[in-house]
Amino acid sequence: MPSLIKALVFLLVLGGLVAGGIFALANFVEPTQREMVVRIPAKTIN
Repeated sequence: MPSLIKALVFLLVLGGLVAGGIFALANFVEPTQREMVVRIPAKTIN
């Protein structure tokens, strides 16, 4: 039984770290904006 509790605690801590990383990326990392140009061949327009 103690090994089951250790495994559950480990998974909870790991899940908390993943959730914290996702939260940090979502709130503290600003994406850079840049202009994008997509060229369409003339054959596809006709």
